[in-house]
Amino acid sequence: MCGLSYDFADPADGPAFFVVCFFCVPSVFFAVWAEVAFQPSIWFHIFVSIPIILLTCIPPLRPLKGWLVASQFYYKAEEGKLVGTDE
Repeated sequence: MCGLSYDFADPADGPAFFVVCFFCVPSVFFAVWAEVAFQPSIWFHIFVSIPIILLTCIPPLRPLKGWLVASQFYYKAEEGKLVGTDE
């Protein structure tokens, strides 16, 4: 361990937002498109659609959180402060 304190890091819902927008939505669109275009049996969705959705939604969360925390560290991101106030 390098001893880095993660007190500065606050990725909040950033990783979830990016995963939902760029990974989950297209995979759900694929499942809906397959249903409308081919009307497959429920087994198609059990063995193809659901695994695709799970594999595109869950694994990217940790790397994206790491990327956001690393970006906050690299750019020395801090909480926003108003300039010119005496408080």
